[in-house]
Amino acid sequence: MIVIIPACNEERTIRQVVENVWRQIGCPIVVIDDGSTDDTAIEAFRGGAIVISHGRQLGAWTAIQTGLLFARHHRIFPVVTLDGDGQHEVEDISLLLEVYRKTGAHVVIGSCPDRASWMRKGAWSFLRFLTGLPVIDLTSGFRLYSKEAIEILTSKEALLLDYQDIGVLLILAKRGLSIVEVPVRMYERKAGHSRVFSNWGTVIRYMIYSSIFGISKRSL
Repeated sequence: MIVIIPACNEERTIRQVVENVWRQIGCPIVVIDDGSTDDTAIEAFRGGAIVISHGRQLGAWTAIQTGLLFARHHRIFPVVTLDGDGQHEVEDISLLLEVYRKTGAHVVIGSCPDRASWMRKGAWSFLRFLTGLPVIDLTSGFRLYSKEAIEILTSKEALLLDYQDIGVLLILAKRGLSIVEVPVRMYERKAGHSRVFSNWGTVIRYMIYSSIFGISKRSL
């Protein structure tokens, strides 16, 4: 198993997250520094992570895909992704791994719908209706991907998913891969703000993009 952490300007939290993962799981950790302008890369390295840096900010999905390509190249499976802001409880990685082993699912999502604002829950409900995805927590970045899922997500089909939350799940579901959720703990972010739900402008862009993408994929 390998843990992939995309990070952009997370110098305040990334080292602690990396060290916590190492203490709890003791597996390889790769931090993808997505064009940070602070010391994210340095702090991640100090924490014991392998660090891959993008020269400029390419977006969350491209950062995750870089990590997935690393895992595929080195043949390390499964892959767990989590955020670098300290929101996820690293002890729950073991829970995702347990569910993966018991169910044989290709994707295990760490789900925490209670964290969501009314705006986020409304977006989830609309997108579930639109896409037909039977997933409650559509935007969780805490996920486990199997070898089969990684092979699909590192293909050309999965390029340029600006909002990877919906796009990734739609691509995998259309290919017949199984997706399950497991309840996990989640905390308030220690710094920064939500990439998507920080203001109405980003919410509107997210909804338009995800709706168009969802309709196009569902109709295939």
